Amino acid sequence: MASHRKPRQRPLTGGTVRTAATLALAGAATATLFDGSSQAEPGLTPAQVKAKVDRLYEEAEAATEQYNGAREKTGRAQRSLDALRDEAARKTAKLNTARNALGSLAASQYRSGSLGPAMQLALADDPEEYLARAALIERAGDRNAAEIAAVRRQVHEVRALQDKAAATLADLRTQQTRLARHKATVEGKLAEAKRLLNRLTAEQRARIEAEDGHGGGSADPAARAARSAGRTVAPPPAKAVAAPSSRAAQAVAFAYGAIGKPYVWGATGPNAYDCSGLTQAAWRSAGVTLPRTTYTQINTGSRISRSQLAPGDLVFFYSGVSHVGLYIGGGKMIHAPRPGSTVRVASIDDMPWAGAARPV
Repeated sequence: MASHRKPRQRPLTGGTVRTAATLALAGAATATLFDGSSQAEPGLTPAQVKAKVDRLYEEAEAATEQYNGAREKTGRAQRSLDALRDEAARKTAKLNTARNALGSLAASQYRSGSLGPAMQLALADDPEEYLARAALIERAGDRNAAEIAAVRRQVHEVRALQDKAAATLADLRTQQTRLARHKATVEGKLAEAKRLLNRLTAEQRARIEAEDGHGGGSADPAARAARSAGRTVAPPPAKAVAAPSSRAAQAVAFAYGAIGKPYVWGATGPNAYDCSGLTQAAWRSAGVTLPRTTYTQINTGSRISRSQLAPGDLVFFYSGVSHVGLYIGGGKMIHAPRPGSTVRVASIDDMPWAGAARPV
């Protein structure tokens, strides 16, 4: 008689389980490969990383100039507020002295039984009542009306100063908010650039960091090759410069002396600079005060064409006028390129031209 029992199934051994799992995963991978649903994004090439990093540095520099402007406005607002508070304190002290004097006179009149309406007013605690009644007393011709009028003027002055200080404080807080926002933007851009650079090898990073970060490297091929190899590059030798003025020559000499110092965003020297901080410091050494930011420095002195460039002129780049260098002649400039780099000589052809200005 034939048996109707199902054939006995042998349990899967460990090796069989692993083989089955491998085949299952391979089949799943093949399926997803064809439908493309889980393909990993291919990694960026070094050239693509460099392009993204250069763009981030450009955006960070634009944000840095906005930060510099906000910090300058914040400083002005803080100084104005401090001055207003000092003046209000002085006038308040003067007002208190005047009111105390009236109070002493009032006490004397009270003891003699001749306390006039002006003296009664001087002892009033409510400033609103004081000011409302003061005019009536002045018109009434009280013998102390002059003293009352002087105190009244001082009350108005103190209140005006307090109102102005409150408005200045509101402006200060607005500038502080903008300052924090621009700072966060800069730091975010730089952090993203660092993340991208960390994906590269040490040699690839060194090559990118040796360049300006503006789509071009040093104008001197030998210097560029030396930086890529990690060698120290000495600054160009000092030489006579055909500058349009002695002040321009001094600004150029200062810039040569800054070569090799690091770029630090928001820095104005003497140990580190950002781009506009360097040009400001260079011209300050010649006795000329420049505004802090690229977009205000371009309006300094007279605007000139590219064909009129002379050593000491300020040269600006990008549509947002977010970068500046100091022209030294021969189509070259000295500038502070970007974080991770140092002050160096570069070609003015390395970046999109925006304009030029001559401070004096």
